[in-house]
Amino acid sequence: MKLYNSLHNKLEEFVPIEEGKVTMYVCGPTVYNYPHIGNARPIVVFDTLKKTLEASGYEVFYVSNFTDVDDKIIKKAIEEEVAESEISERYIKAYNEDRIALNAEIPDVTPRVTQTMDSIIAFIKDLEDKGYAYAIDGDVYFRVTKVKDYGQLSKQKIEDLVVGARIDENDKKENPLDFTLWKKTENGIKWDSPWGEGRPGWHTECVVMIENEFKQPVIDIHGGGMDLKFPHHENEIAQGCAANHSHVANYWVHNGMLNLDGQKMSKSLGNVIWAKDFIKELGANVIRWIMLSTHYRAPLNVNDETIETAKTELAKIQTSLTQAYVKLGLAKVTIKEELVEEVYVPFLDAMQDDLNTPNGFKALFDANKQLNSVIRQREIDMELLGRYVYTMQKMLKVLGIVIEEVKLDNKDIELFDKWNEAKKAKDFEQADVYRGKLQERGLL
Repeated sequence: MKLYNSLHNKLEEFVPIEEGKVTMYVCGPTVYNYPHIGNARPIVVFDTLKKTLEASGYEVFYVSNFTDVDDKIIKKAIEEEVAESEISERYIKAYNEDRIALNAEIPDVTPRVTQTMDSIIAFIKDLEDKGYAYAIDGDVYFRVTKVKDYGQLSKQKIEDLVVGARIDENDKKENPLDFTLWKKTENGIKWDSPWGEGRPGWHTECVVMIENEFKQPVIDIHGGGMDLKFPHHENEIAQGCAANHSHVANYWVHNGMLNLDGQKMSKSLGNVIWAKDFIKELGANVIRWIMLSTHYRAPLNVNDETIETAKTELAKIQTSLTQAYVKLGLAKVTIKEELVEEVYVPFLDAMQDDLNTPNGFKALFDANKQLNSVIRQREIDMELLGRYVYTMQKMLKVLGIVIEEVKLDNKDIELFDKWNEAKKAKDFEQADVYRGKLQERGLL
């Protein structure tokens, strides 16, 4: 297994901390609104990575958090005159519904910031005691200059960083690049702390939840969108170096961003599409096909063409498998769990090569082509047909594509018998009637 490690900007052999086991953490959403289709990409990418690791024989412990306290959540709660917990619960539920609807597994643990507060406060206090943090008027900041290699993930030097869009200007700070660990809060939900009432800064939450859930300061894989690389993940590493002399994770993996017709989604452009609406319109299989058709590190452009291409390519796979299921059903052959290694190995090789899904798709199409050649044989080798079907099932499982197995009942078999008898008798009018019924049932 090879992964592109953003920390070193190169493809590296994946070697887990513990043989045969993988610890993976992916930054989850701030739950103040419904997930949009951009949020769906990391859901699909890291679910596919988990499935690939499992197909490679690893046992994966997967954690992804919910940020359930934030200015945007507080603002929405005030506007709706409800508790912050009502807002966060609503959108956590929506996020999980979308995740399941995308054929993605719920992570093993989904910690929340509000449930981790004691550990977060203790972590910040430890940083203060070690001289990496300082308090001013109820706020606590992290001293960026105390970390030797700050900027190592985003490949930026402290002297080159300019206070700008992603860095809050604040006259109280010792250095304009210092980031907030704890903020004094007057409105909305707040907690008691050694520095007064407030709530944590965003960058501290994940570091603490990783320590809490994995019971260790360093994990194998830390994932998230490319937009989190700086400052969020950079600041996670800074705190890891300060608290535990670690980079938090050995492999940092980032997915590229998603655009609509070449444009970034934004409220000002009015082109934000909620994932739930996209799923309702296209279905999970088409969306996952779109998401995985481009390598995960590359930008993904979604437009009418990519949608239609996904539908067409997926239909080819589904049609072939349906035909195979029907042939096996009519012959009353049970599919055995036996792979066709010469088509499965290239697929898994591609997936293990930094999740090279375009090459994985190519291997899947090659398998589909060979499946069709078996179907077209005058005397079909049913055992071989079953092996191809099982092999493609395994491939699709890794990709998270769900194509239900067609199981013929007595009525289906009777329709096929009547259709074949009508064709044999050259009663083409009646044969067309039976053919139409079979098509209605999705069997032809």
